[in-house]
Amino acid sequence: MTTNDFLTDKTVLVTGSNRGLGRALVNAALGHGAKRVYAGARRPVPHPDSRVVPLALDITDAAQIELAAKTVEELDMLVNNAGVASYAALDDRAELERLLAVNLYGPYDVSHAFRHQLGASRGTLVNVLSTSSVAAVPLMPAYSISKAAAYSFTQVLRAMLAPRGMRVHAVLAGPLDTEMSKDLDIAKAAPDAVAAEIMAAVADGVEDIFPDPLAASLAAGWFDAPVTALQRELAGMIAA
Repeated sequence: MTTNDFLTDKTVLVTGSNRGLGRALVNAALGHGAKRVYAGARRPVPHPDSRVVPLALDITDAAQIELAAKTVEELDMLVNNAGVASYAALDDRAELERLLAVNLYGPYDVSHAFRHQLGASRGTLVNVLSTSSVAAVPLMPAYSISKAAAYSFTQVLRAMLAPRGMRVHAVLAGPLDTEMSKDLDIAKAAPDAVAAEIMAAVADGVEDIFPDPLAASLAAGWFDAPVTALQRELAGMIAA
C-alpha cells in the first residue's frame, strides 16, 4: 500500500464537514481510498459519493455526541476539524467561554466518545488547530487562547495514546480561504490544497503538520527545536 491509498478499507469521521476545510478533508479521505467517511456537522449536507454518510454532530451537544458514537461502530481516523473564530475583545468572558466550548471541549468530548473505536483499530486522531496555537493573534484573543489550549490537549493525548499504538497529529494551519477568515486582510491558502497536505503528512507519520505556505515558515527547525525536544522528553514519562 502506498501513501496515496493509506485509507483503503478504513473508516473516517470528519467534524465540521459541511464546508471549507471540513468538506475538503472529506474529499481528501475519499481520494486516499477510505471505504466510508462520516461527514459530521450541525446541519449535515448530502454528498455525491455514496461512501459519505452525513452525520448530525454538534460537538457542543452531549446527546448528539453520544448518539454519533453509537452510530459509528468502527473508526480508524477521527479528524476534529470543527471550530469557530472571534474578534471579540479579551474582556468578553462569554465569548471566551463559547470558543473554549467549541475549540477545546468539543474535540475533548468527541475524542473521549470515540476512544473505544479508535482503540480497537489502533487508529489515528487528527486535531485541526492553528498557527495561533503557538503564536497568538492579539486581534483574536479568545480564538488564540482556545487553540493554544487545544494544542496542549493534543500533546497530552499524543503521549497517552502512543503506548496503545495510536497516533495523534496536530494541524498548525495558517489562514485559509474560508468563511472563518473572510475578514482577515492576509494571504490565504485554498482548503483543497491544505487538506491534501494534511492527509499526505498523516500518511507519512508527521506529528505536527504545517500544511500551507504561511504555516510552513514556522516549520523550519521546528522538529529539532528545544521546545519540541522537551515535548518528546516529557511525553516519554508516560511510557516510563
